[in-house]
Amino acid sequence: MSNRIRNEFAKLKAENRGGFVPFIVAGDPNLETTKDLILLLAENGANVIELGVPFSDPVADGITIQASAERALRNPINVKDILEIVAKARQAGCETPIILFSYYNPILQFGLRKLVAEAEKIGVDGILITDLVPEEAEEFRGLLTERDLALIMLAAPTSSDERLQKICEKASGFVYAVSRAGVTGARIDSSNDAEILVKRLRKFTDLPIAVGFGISNAQQIQEVWQYAEAAVIGSAIVSEIARSSNSVETIENVRHFVKELLVE
Repeated sequence: MSNRIRNEFAKLKAENRGGFVPFIVAGDPNLETTKDLILLLAENGANVIELGVPFSDPVADGITIQASAERALRNPINVKDILEIVAKARQAGCETPIILFSYYNPILQFGLRKLVAEAEKIGVDGILITDLVPEEAEEFRGLLTERDLALIMLAAPTSSDERLQKICEKASGFVYAVSRAGVTGARIDSSNDAEILVKRLRKFTDLPIAVGFGISNAQQIQEVWQYAEAAVIGSAIVSEIARSSNSVETIENVRHFVKELLVE
């Protein structure tokens, strides 16, 4: 299944353009709208879609994504529901790579082996677990490798070269470079921390690198594309969902915002 990720980044490289990786939280505002958002993003330039698994204690996330997770969990929602939404999106014709973005707790409760089997079956291409450190990733990495699913690993600017090497050794699909220390959230200012981190990662991996945390507008995306294969946009999209009063408005707000992000 991670062939979809490899093929997508190979296509981007051949066409000499950067990738767009949007993030949304599954179940916000509801599961049916999540499916419609997946299809919308796939039809409007997404090269990989990150689908967040809502968790009650999202310590790596800022207030925007924390609030989104809280809204989703009121529905309620679980991992099984999220897998079913991915299956419905695939049945509706979505061929864009989809990765699950989660904390370890919901994944462990569902069952590692069960999750990987179900993920392959319904068309998930990879999994990113924010609090899974490379020293403890081997078991899960092995399960994913058996099914040709990608293990996306996070790399932070504060990591030592030794740690970056360990992260790259465990990663597959692509590496997610965190643009700054701290939590997720849109920002206005620019920083060269991400570019420095990407250069450091290049010493240890040939995998594509996607930069996220704080990317929120077209200018920042263009800046990221100068030195990395893709830009991840999360909180800014989630904010559009938060300000929408119903599902129809959600779709239209996100559609309009994504078109502004990707304007040439």
